[in-house]
Amino acid sequence: MTPMTARIQSTFPANALDWLVGAKGGHVLALGRTCAPLMATLDERGDILTAADPDPSGVRRLLAHAPRALPTVSEASALPFVPCAFDVVLINQSFHTLNAGAALPELARVLRPGGHLAIAYTIRDDSVPWVRRLVKLMRTVDPDAMAGDYGSAAVDHLAESPYFPEVERKDFRLWAPTTRDGLIDMVRRRFPRLEAERLNPLLTEVEALYESSARAPEPLLLPYRVACWRGYVDHTEFTSALNLPDDGLSISLSRHPLSDASRPG
Repeated sequence: MTPMTARIQSTFPANALDWLVGAKGGHVLALGRTCAPLMATLDERGDILTAADPDPSGVRRLLAHAPRALPTVSEASALPFVPCAFDVVLINQSFHTLNAGAALPELARVLRPGGHLAIAYTIRDDSVPWVRRLVKLMRTVDPDAMAGDYGSAAVDHLAESPYFPEVERKDFRLWAPTTRDGLIDMVRRRFPRLEAERLNPLLTEVEALYESSARAPEPLLLPYRVACWRGYVDHTEFTSALNLPDDGLSISLSRHPLSDASRPG
């Protein structure tokens, strides 16, 4: 087997985030706590950030990475913003948790003309030979192991929505380094209640797989595909016009704002 020697990139690819969000310095609504790993990079880009989650703990998680973001506790289907408030609404790894029928019209409402909804899912790439071998090993003890149901199929609702008639997709590569002990621990955690007489032989085979696939001293690289979508808003489906306020961006925080005391210090 040929070891993987691609350039290591264990964080969300910057070029993927640039493609998702577009021009720097725009008004971006980061929707959901799963956007937290992206917040620091968005802040560094100079984007004007609003952090929203249905739970205050989720908003605090977002603010921990971008303290200057405007905090808002709200549901995706009932956002406390005037129409046309944002250039981009960003959702990372959690679109499938939304009620698309209720959320998509609301997301369209708060996007300015020409704005877009950005959705990302990081998905393990099982096409690499050593990963296929790992999956085969793990399925000897659990046929459903590493099934990889990430929820990305829910993005089909975006393509079906009249509020987002134009949808683009682009995939990016991400490589996550893992050591021998890291790979063994990952498998061990996957089977916390597996009896020792079955677990130990499996871990021995996983260790052998690592040794035959890695090129020492480099770590083995676990491959992922970062699938990204941009859905461009169309306001013509609304029964009444959505107009940008005369003084530009206007955001109401009347719906459960976080107090200063709850923000991270």
